[in-house]
Amino acid sequence: MNKVRVRFAPSPTGPLHIGGVRTCLYNYLFARQHGGDLIFRIEDTDSSRFVAGAEQYILEAFDWLGIKFDEGVSFGGDKGPYRQSERREIYKKYVGELLDAGKAYYAFDTPEELEAARKETPNFQYDARTRGRMRNSLTLGLDEAKRLIAAGEKYVVRFLIDPGEDVVVNDMIRGEVKINSSILDDKVLYKSADELPTYHLANIVDDHLMEVTHVIRGEEWLPSSPLHMLLYRAFGWEDPRFAHLPLLLAPEGNGKLSKRDGDKYGFPVFPLEWKDPKTGTISSGYRESGYLPEAVVNFLALLGWNPGDDNEVMTMQQLIDTFNIEHCSKNGARFDVKKMLWFNHHYLQECDEQILVNALQADLKANGIAETDARVRQIAGLMKERVNLPKELWEQCAFFWQAPEEFDAKSLKKWWKDEAPQYVAALCDFLESQDDWRGETLEGKVMEWIASKEWAVGKVMNAFRVTLVGAARGPQIFAITDFLGKEESLRRARKAVETLSV
Repeated sequence: MNKVRVRFAPSPTGPLHIGGVRTCLYNYLFARQHGGDLIFRIEDTDSSRFVAGAEQYILEAFDWLGIKFDEGVSFGGDKGPYRQSERREIYKKYVGELLDAGKAYYAFDTPEELEAARKETPNFQYDARTRGRMRNSLTLGLDEAKRLIAAGEKYVVRFLIDPGEDVVVNDMIRGEVKINSSILDDKVLYKSADELPTYHLANIVDDHLMEVTHVIRGEEWLPSSPLHMLLYRAFGWEDPRFAHLPLLLAPEGNGKLSKRDGDKYGFPVFPLEWKDPKTGTISSGYRESGYLPEAVVNFLALLGWNPGDDNEVMTMQQLIDTFNIEHCSKNGARFDVKKMLWFNHHYLQECDEQILVNALQADLKANGIAETDARVRQIAGLMKERVNLPKELWEQCAFFWQAPEEFDAKSLKKWWKDEAPQYVAALCDFLESQDDWRGETLEGKVMEWIASKEWAVGKVMNAFRVTLVGAARGPQIFAITDFLGKEESLRRARKAVETLSV
């Protein structure tokens, strides 16, 4: 068996959609599992759609995610060039082979003529039923076609598809897919206007010359596969194995995941933040939003595939070891935002705490607060269990640096009863007398003091917590007093008693 070789071939037309990331990830897992190669190819035959910075964006995204390529644009290799715009002469050679073999033909129909044909014939497509009344080398004759070309008339080259043939694609995910060639149109393979091929010819030629053995791509390309199979056969080449991945669906499951869904539900659909070079519009990215690359990879890997057991948290190596393309689902995979956050929460607990320190320091700086990394790290360690994203830290723990000016209504209703001011005032007096302010010592003494009063611990301590935090939330109360210190803790508590007693 030939060495496994797969490819990811994006077009540099803008930011990389998260669905494209999953497609590349599956190619990467398949290649690594089989000891094969992953090729990075750029499909830029449509120069009108080129967007400056898009190619570098794509490379940076995969570098962040830890998805490594073996050859291709920016990686080298002996089967290049790997950018399609640099392969014009190669494509011309193969267009010529199809024309010489009578498996393709020249067509000179203008946009106006094609539009007239569409109006005349409902559901018009350029095929065996209609090509005989169009302006092409089949109806005009080859000599006339060559005369028109010599005179400078623009043309395209179309693939000649014979009707009535069942084309079978053995898909690794979907099994046998059979389509009759009668429903296929004579696709344009080459355009003289820019001397470039269309996607259909270029990717077939490139896959063959780059010795691609498996084509793993999105479901949206499934209708093109019979055409591609016919092209392989027209050249007399062995076709690769195909696998068409299920669509990524919107969170509600109704249609393909789009940027509009991300905007609606508040999550990114791009791996990195993207600034449109034309409009200046900024779209959020997973990296800048505080998602960890390990979480994104783990989550995406399980959108349309699972290892067959209850194991969900998996490293890249574990994914490589267990991935099986044939066990991918045929059905679309719903993008579960809560599950994505769950994965990020898990990996956040294991990550280098400097990530959390940096995020919290940025918010402290924005609020004009100078603090040491050591103290910020202390709070990050206390609070990380309570957040899914680093940016949520400030909301959860701002009270460590900012005394409450308002108090949560639900917390007051539950814990600030008539006797609460008495409890807190008495507790403050007791705490004032304590020389050892360490939480580990203070906790035992406070519990003994509350017991001596025969008061309910929950009523006293939750009322005290509200005065320090502004709500009945936060970490262990003596961790809070440890950080605030004696003076600030008592100042907050006494001021709150005064404020809430008015």
